[in-house]
Amino acid sequence: MSWEADDVSLVPLEWLKPHEEIKVKNRDKLLEMTKKWGGFTKPLLIDLETGAILDGHHRHSVAVSLNLKRVPAILIDYLSDDEITVDVWPGCGLQSITKQEVIEMSLSEQLYPPKTSKHTIANHMPPIHVLLEELAKLE
Repeated sequence: MSWEADDVSLVPLEWLKPHEEIKVKNRDKLLEMTKKWGGFTKPLLIDLETGAILDGHHRHSVAVSLNLKRVPAILIDYLSDDEITVDVWPGCGLQSITKQEVIEMSLSEQLYPPKTSKHTIANHMPPIHVLLEELAKLE
């Protein structure tokens, strides 16, 4: 199974929960590109039960910077979906990480350092283009 643009939902920004920090320099570059494109070109990957961000922390930060109300996302049942796995980036300081630990961190008041969790996704994210004006609206 692979995702299509129809699988993308617009979800409330306030519902999303990061589990790791971002690199501000990377976010600033993405912010400029997002403004240039006039919208988002890749959805975030989100756990449908908790709102945990699995892929897209920098896109989330861009949305916060732009004061958007919604973001394009693909919602998955993270804990039971075998097509997505999690490992750690080399040199992050952890030997391993589990999906449950990712969820628990997203629900806590803390964050892992940038580039801690490395998700591998069997499906490719569909190319999209959702205008910033659309994302600034509540409905």
